[in-house]
Amino acid sequence: MNNIYEALKNIPPKKKLYFLWKHNLSFDQTKAPKSESEFLQTVGLSTLNTYIRWERSEEYRNLVAILLNTRFDGDLEQIYDSLAVKAKEGDEKSIKLLLQIGKDIKIYAKDAAMQFNKDEETEDDDLEL
Repeated sequence: MNNIYEALKNIPPKKKLYFLWKHNLSFDQTKAPKSESEFLQTVGLSTLNTYIRWERSEEYRNLVAILLNTRFDGDLEQIYDSLAVKAKEGDEKSIKLLLQIGKDIKIYAKDAAMQFNKDEETEDDDLEL
């Protein structure tokens, strides 16, 4: 599972709401985040103690790992774009690093394409003619 929203589908609703609230993952970014008291009112609790205990669980740590991995992917894209600009300006270190990252990305893209092909084959196997 590589998407935080997919991972959260398997989490109890109140814990899911807490995780979304705590990490500001609301789909509607035009609204201001809820305050702690507003959140507690939403879930019908008077303190965050239940959630603070949950934060020590393996389930919560796994969700945070997925979230950080997703954020890292976004950061990597920004780093790549910045590096590409410097490489085009002739910065030798940036050129070498961009070439190395390019090799790594090609390997990753090849693996990703194979996974998509594997998924398509699996879907086709379920069809009856």
